[in-house]
Amino acid sequence: MNSPEDVKKLDKDGLLQLCDEIRSYLIECCSANPGHLGASLGTVELCVALHYVFNAPKDKIVFDVGHQAYAHKIITGRREAFRKNRMAGGISGFPKMSESPYDSFGVGHASTSISAALGMAVAAQYRGIEEQVVAVIGDGAMTGGLAYEGLLNAGSLRTNILIVLNDNQMSIDKSTTSMHSYLVKLTTGKRYNRIKENVWTKLGHTVFRRWIQTRVKNLKRVLFNTNETATLFDSLGIRYFGPINGNDIEQLVFALRRLKDITGPKILHIVTVKGKGYKPAEDSQTVWHAPGYFDPTTGELHPHDHRGRCRYQDVFGETLLDLARANANIVGITPAMLAGCGMSIMQQQMPERVFDVGIEELHAVTFSCGLASQGLLPYCNIYSSFMQRGFDGVIHDAAVQNLKVVFCLDRGGLVGEDGATHQGAFDMAMFRPIPNLVIASPLNEHELRDMLFSAAMPEWKTPIIRYPRGYGEGVEWKGTEFNAIPAGKARKLSEGRGVALLSIGPIGNKGAEAVSRLRTEGFEVMHYDMRFLKPIDEEAIADAVGNASIIVTLEDGALLGGLHSSVSEYVAERSIDCEVIGLGIPDKFIEQATQEEQYSACGFNTEDIYKVLASALKK
Repeated sequence: MNSPEDVKKLDKDGLLQLCDEIRSYLIECCSANPGHLGASLGTVELCVALHYVFNAPKDKIVFDVGHQAYAHKIITGRREAFRKNRMAGGISGFPKMSESPYDSFGVGHASTSISAALGMAVAAQYRGIEEQVVAVIGDGAMTGGLAYEGLLNAGSLRTNILIVLNDNQMSIDKSTTSMHSYLVKLTTGKRYNRIKENVWTKLGHTVFRRWIQTRVKNLKRVLFNTNETATLFDSLGIRYFGPINGNDIEQLVFALRRLKDITGPKILHIVTVKGKGYKPAEDSQTVWHAPGYFDPTTGELHPHDHRGRCRYQDVFGETLLDLARANANIVGITPAMLAGCGMSIMQQQMPERVFDVGIEELHAVTFSCGLASQGLLPYCNIYSSFMQRGFDGVIHDAAVQNLKVVFCLDRGGLVGEDGATHQGAFDMAMFRPIPNLVIASPLNEHELRDMLFSAAMPEWKTPIIRYPRGYGEGVEWKGTEFNAIPAGKARKLSEGRGVALLSIGPIGNKGAEAVSRLRTEGFEVMHYDMRFLKPIDEEAIADAVGNASIIVTLEDGALLGGLHSSVSEYVAERSIDCEVIGLGIPDKFIEQATQEEQYSACGFNTEDIYKVLASALKK
C-alpha cells in the first residue's frame, strides 16, 4: 500500500486484511520507537474507510488530535518513513501540511478540526470547487469549547461538511463532562439501535431518501423524547447519524458512501475501542496512550533506567497531596491531564477536591478564579503549550482581579518528540508583561516542592510555577521539611569575576556542570540561580554586572521576552557597559527530536554552555 489508490483496489477481504496488517505494523513500529499508540489502534478501520470512499488529497480529511492519524500516514505514502516517526529528521507524530499533501491541516492541540474543516468547505464553496471535507474529531476533543464554536457556525452556514465523531470515551484519561454522559446515552439506547440498522439500509434507496430522512429525524425525537440526546445536534442544524461500530470496516464504508451524497452539515457518530486489537492496550487505555518501549509479543513495558530519579509531575502530585492534607482550602484543577500532570495522586485520596474539567484550558483558568473568589486556594495544572489557550483568563480573570490561583505549568521548555506544537517555549515571555503575577521556575525537585509550598504566601500574588517534562536531578525531596522562598529572591550558586551566568529553571543544572568544569581548569564564573523571572532580583543582577563585564543568561524558554530580555533591559536602561549573551530557544519553532538533541540544536547543552563561558573568559 503506497497510496490511497492502492486501497481503493481492494475488496472486502482485502480491506479486512489491510486493517490487520496496519494494526500489526503500528505495534511493531511503536514498540521500538515510542509514540501515541492507543488512539491510532482504535482508528485503523476509520482511516482505511475514509481513504477508500473519499478522494484525498482533492477531498480534505482534517484530523483532530494527531494521535488518531498514524494509519492515515501509513496509507498515504509514509509506510517506511513511519519507522522514524517523531525522530529527528523523521516525520512528525502529528498531521503536518508541509510533510504531505494528504495532511490537509496541521494539528497538535485538540478541538480544532471542525473549525478548520468548515473554513475549507466554505472556501471550496466560494471558489466553486467540487470537493468533500471531512473533520475527524475524537479522543476527548469534543470536550473542548472550540469544537462547539465550530459546530454552531457549521449549523448556521449550512455548508457541506461531514463531521466524524470518534467516540472511544477517552482522551488520555477517562473522558469527563456532560457531553461524555450524553454520548453514552446515544450509544446505549437499545430501541434506537435495533431500528437504526434498518434505517441505514433504507437510506440506500435514492427514490425514498428524502421521505426516509424526514421520518428518521422524527423517529429519533419520538424514541428519545428528550432534548438531551440526538436532537442536540439537530437543533444546531447538523444532521445526526449513528451511532455505528467504528471498528467494523463494512459498516463504515457503507455509511460514508451514503453520507457522501447528502448535502449540508452532518455528523456521523462512530464508537471505537481505544487500543483495539491489542489486548494490553485495550485493558489499560491510559497507560497505552503513549506507552514508551514495550515487547510487542507480551506487552511488557520496558521503561528507561532513570537512576532512581523522580519525574517532576510526580513531585508536583505528591507535594500537592501533602499541602492539601494540611490546608483544607486547597483544591486541584486540570484540563484532562490527571495522570499526565500527577494530580491523579491527590484525586485517588481526595476525589471531592480534584476537578478534571476536560480539554477546556480557558475554562480551567476561569473556573479556578471562581473558586479563588470564594476563599479556596486552587492549584491549576496545565501543560505549558496548552496554557496558551488560557492566556485571556490569566489576564482578565486572575491578574486584573488579583485572585490567588497557583498556576502550575508542566512541560515548560523543550519537550522532545511531540515537536513544534507542544514545546513549552513561550510561557515566561508570554506572562512577563502581565501585572500582579509571580513567575518562578525551580532548579530541581526540592526547589519545586518548596515553591509549591511558598506559593500560598501573600507576597506571591498570582503565582505561575513552570517546570519541565521528564526526570529531575535526583536530589532528596520526599518528606523533607518545607522552606519558604521569598518571592523574587535569587540564589548565588558560585562566586566569580569577569563572567557571570544567570540561569532560571532546571536548565541551570547544565550551567552548573559547565561552571564546575571551568573551575577544575582554574577559572571562576559567578553563577546565580535566578529562580524568578518576575519579580526579578535586581540585586542579583547588580551584583553580576558589578563583578563581570560579560553576562550569559540561560533559559529553557524563548529568548525574546524571557530572562535574556529582562537582563538586557536592566543593562540598557542603566547604560551599563556590559555585554549580555543569551542562551535559550531561538526565534523559530523547534521540530521533533529527543530533548537532548533539541538542547544541542538550540545551542544550550552542557558542552555549548561551557564553550560560550570559556570564550567569554578569554575576552
